[in-house]
Amino acid sequence: MMELTAQAFLETLRGLQSDQEREKIRRHYRGDDGTNVIGVRMKHTFDTAARFTAMPLTEVDKLLDSPYYEARMGAMSILDFKARRKGITDDDRRALYEMYMRRHDRIDSWDFVDRAAPRVVGWYLLDKPRDPLYVLARSSDVWERRTAITATFWFVRHGEIDDALRIAEILLQDPEELIHKSVGTALREVGRVDQDRLVDFLRAHTDAVSRVTLRHATEKLPPDLRTELLSRA
Repeated sequence: MMELTAQAFLETLRGLQSDQEREKIRRHYRGDDGTNVIGVRMKHTFDTAARFTAMPLTEVDKLLDSPYYEARMGAMSILDFKARRKGITDDDRRALYEMYMRRHDRIDSWDFVDRAAPRVVGWYLLDKPRDPLYVLARSSDVWERRTAITATFWFVRHGEIDDALRIAEILLQDPEELIHKSVGTALREVGRVDQDRLVDFLRAHTDAVSRVTLRHATEKLPPDLRTELLSRA
């Protein structure tokens, strides 16, 4: 039987190390300068995480303590895979959500957020008050703000767009481009559910919407409508 420990996970990743991949990751990583990189292709990290889905949360916690980028990405992926399991209980979901929120200090890159926030945070809050997301949206920490908007992707997927629009409005003039991109993505998905609400939102906030947000938000709109909205920026 495979040992489902943080140490076993790291040893597996080290067996997949590539110098070329290490340099590639270092170029795109946007987090703490003190983070170490093993050099593992993202697909291999995800595949390894899938094999370790049954890892106890105490061991996932140890992965989050690791200085290695791939270890923490693996931890986020394991949380995501756990959230997808059939038959998962609300208590199980709460445990995943609470770990994500409690260890947010170890989430310091956009891809950590994008990997886990929709299912781990958004799915848990789907039938609950969304107040925690509004707290995160007003945080001084860029990754907490990204979690706030990224978690709403799950609501939008289920046809609920109000929170996505409200949190997007809070973040429209955020100083970080990484937030503008996430806001734009959330708005694009809102448009898939209700194009009129998206267009009304963009027209009502013409002066506040960044060019980056607008480009992402209008990607799926009819060409003439997209041209009109882009011309307002």
